[in-house]
Amino acid sequence: MVRHDGYFRRDRHWRGAGLAVPVFSLRTQHSVGVGEFLDLIPLVDLADKCGLRMIQVLPVNDTCVYGTWWDSYPYSTLSVHALHPQYLALRDLLADEGQQLPHDLAAELHKARLDLDGPQVDYEATLAFKTSFVRKVYDRYGKGTLQSSGFQAWFTANAHWLRPYAAFCFLRDIFQTSEHWRWGCVSSGAEEVVERLTRPGGEFYNRIQLTYYVQYQLHRQLLRASQYAASRRVVLKGDLPIGVDKRSVDCWTAPHLFRMEKSTGAPPDAFSPTGQNWGFPTYNWEAMAADGYAWWRSRLLHLAQYFTAYRIDHVLGFFRIWEVPGDCVTGLLGYFRPARPLTRSELEQRGVWDIERLTRPHITDALLRQLFGTERMETVAATYMLEDGKGKYRLRAAYSSEAAIASIPLRPGSPEWLVREVEETRAGLLKLRQNVVLLQDPEDPDAFHPRFNLMSTSSFAALPAPWRATLRHMHDDYYFRRQEDVWRASALAKLPALQAASDMLVCGEDLGFVPACVPPVMKELGLIGLRIQRMATEPGGEFNNPAAYTYLTVASPSCHDVTPLRAWYESDPDRAERFYYHQLGGCGPPPPVCTPDVVRVVLQQHINCGSMLAVFPIQDLMALSSQFATRKADEEIINDPTVPKHYWRFRIHTTLEALLSDTDWVNTIAEMLVLGERAPPSVLQPYMAPLALQASPPLSPIDDDNAAALAALIAGGVANGLASHPQMNHLPNHRPYLGHHQTNADGVRY
Repeated sequence: MVRHDGYFRRDRHWRGAGLAVPVFSLRTQHSVGVGEFLDLIPLVDLADKCGLRMIQVLPVNDTCVYGTWWDSYPYSTLSVHALHPQYLALRDLLADEGQQLPHDLAAELHKARLDLDGPQVDYEATLAFKTSFVRKVYDRYGKGTLQSSGFQAWFTANAHWLRPYAAFCFLRDIFQTSEHWRWGCVSSGAEEVVERLTRPGGEFYNRIQLTYYVQYQLHRQLLRASQYAASRRVVLKGDLPIGVDKRSVDCWTAPHLFRMEKSTGAPPDAFSPTGQNWGFPTYNWEAMAADGYAWWRSRLLHLAQYFTAYRIDHVLGFFRIWEVPGDCVTGLLGYFRPARPLTRSELEQRGVWDIERLTRPHITDALLRQLFGTERMETVAATYMLEDGKGKYRLRAAYSSEAAIASIPLRPGSPEWLVREVEETRAGLLKLRQNVVLLQDPEDPDAFHPRFNLMSTSSFAALPAPWRATLRHMHDDYYFRRQEDVWRASALAKLPALQAASDMLVCGEDLGFVPACVPPVMKELGLIGLRIQRMATEPGGEFNNPAAYTYLTVASPSCHDVTPLRAWYESDPDRAERFYYHQLGGCGPPPPVCTPDVVRVVLQQHINCGSMLAVFPIQDLMALSSQFATRKADEEIINDPTVPKHYWRFRIHTTLEALLSDTDWVNTIAEMLVLGERAPPSVLQPYMAPLALQASPPLSPIDDDNAAALAALIAGGVANGLASHPQMNHLPNHRPYLGHHQTNADGVRY
């Protein structure tokens, strides 16, 4: 008698890998001073050769706000539609006409390529050359391009944003500032101004058309790279910044969609003890909802021309945003919006009645002596304060805001001791201004927000013990319990509209101070979260364990806001030692530098984890080879979030052509992906795949069983304990990019 117990089938989901690199960081034999859109084509070849199925880039929108290297910051968007002129491949400008650049222009371009081929991006010199060069090409050949059927069709489809953008750029250059509120009679009424400036045949129409020409060429080149990536089954993943610059065309043409008097930021954390103030206006979500989020839909449909997936920068901002008053320079005096504030009656019912004492900076003789010393305290008090009772003070009206304090003048040419004294005065006055317990809501005088970590202030320490106990409880309730239903409802009102706007796969950067409602909402909507090993998600933890990551996540050892692996390991030896022993299982003394062997273990941990995607910064991939790890590690840092005006100028020190030709390095990556079941054995060719891998098909790429499991997920069912994920409905359209059936020489289908 035979009894059949049925079949066992392991649930398997598709798992892939990718690389992350800003476009400006690329270097090829043809690029001029900075990475260009056409450099994405050899990058696609490199990714495909390694078995990487995704390329993740930073925002590529125009950021030409200040006209200086400050504009290297890719998240300070001048236009949510326009592309940045720095990414234009000048050698390709006449491709539509089937022509080459004339000899004089080709020679000029060759010289600039050599002159600007530095270790880092020289933003100002590169952009200045490209602006000058494209004008020369436009003057000779631009009219033909503008009369072409390709341009005419593109212009018709994009005029709704292109004409306002061109008018804005013209006025910015005329007034020598992007601060449109300083443009006099054209600072408002943008629609009429745009109509007058962009009318064909007008006095300045040639300059307007130059802007059209540049944007058309950028579009053509990025679209070409995108289509090439699709043909090689490589996904391009874009980035959606959380904000736009207040000096942007969007704020000029649609000011009703923004709270211009406020700024977006982030609360204090271990990296930024006074919080962050990004300077972007917050959104007027009520106005945006009134027209069905048309601004967002237009923005995402435009992005979808080029990208198959995108990352929402600071997705927590769609639950609640840290809103900072316009007269602040730090983020410490911000508060969450939306939020359920504390009310005056609520405070009084709990015995806290002197509200003015809690909302005004608490300044005493003892505090002045501590901050400025006995010798200087009287001078500082007399200059910047008024007496407010015996031994107590309040700031003069002229110095009552962070912005006013930060603007205390320093005469040019001042001696070093005076410079130091003024800086110490500013720092001390800022601490005094921030020494409050409650923040009065600017729109309701009877509503209040607890200052973040109010328990650390001397103002709090000076309160009676019963008040301290009450306020500590109210602070913790406000930040960790009171808002959860408000923030959940806020996210569910916005995020589905973004998902429905396009068929792009949506990932969310959910790092930082994460409310309890975020993970359930992300899971409910099928949003893919981000996990960085050195940014622990568990309270009290130091590192994440990649083996514990859930499927709907992107696993990365670092990102652009986190120091690359080599640089971190070598700059924080104590923490790196704990990482070496506890996360990597190292024995004996840890290596003093981050060797390729250490890098390989870290990357393999991420490759082996259960996340849908493992995405690696290109610096971390290059660190697998001692040949490509010759550069000083700290020169590979893209961004330092603690520096408000950081220069975004990192550029890989070798060319993509050199990386492509290094078969050993390419096969090291491919072998790791194959062993971690994120790539098929064919990526190891021309080398023979290991026999163990030839014996049976790998589990990761989509086979019939895996496709069925994924189809169940897409259909909204439950797979591997996951709830339905509506955003996955688009995945069948992009399945050819993610992997498909092939058969190797031995007849193994994968």
